[in-house]
Amino acid sequence: MSIETLTKAVRNIPDFPIPGIQFKDITTLFQSSEYLNELSEILFDTYRNKGITKVVGIESRGFFMGPATAIKLKAGFVPIRKPGKLPYKVIEETYTKEYGTDAIQIHEDALDENDVVLLHDDLLATGGTMFAAYNLVKKLGVKKIYINFLIELEGLDGRKHFPDDVELISIIKF
Repeated sequence: MSIETLTKAVRNIPDFPIPGIQFKDITTLFQSSEYLNELSEILFDTYRNKGITKVVGIESRGFFMGPATAIKLKAGFVPIRKPGKLPYKVIEETYTKEYGTDAIQIHEDALDENDVVLLHDDLLATGGTMFAAYNLVKKLGVKKIYINFLIELEGLDGRKHFPDDVELISIIKF
């Protein structure tokens, strides 16, 4: 199967969640066992020799492929969530979005200096949420951080936030 086939399977939803947004719906990829398996294999093949010890998924769509990737890599899974969702002591990062501010949290003991982390989410647009997640993970002193997205909207230039030494890979690009 090709990336082009996966790209064509993504459904466009006009004016969602607000007018003017062309939403990329990835549920169509997950409904097909063939597409889901292909995504899983691509993620595994991309990161299997990187020494990943933890996959960190961002709420909520980073929770779709994050745990599956962690299982295949024989790594742990760590959620990054919105405030008030994690039960233990957390650290928080506040960030600016296109239409306001938001915050995300991670358990303070979720990662350590021995961890090699794959930060995963579904979509790279302007990059604000992932950059906040990157900063959270850095605060925990991990050894190395890789970043992955299922989809990247290249025209929004979300990559500009990240240092050149961070490997950022997107599977599907629009």
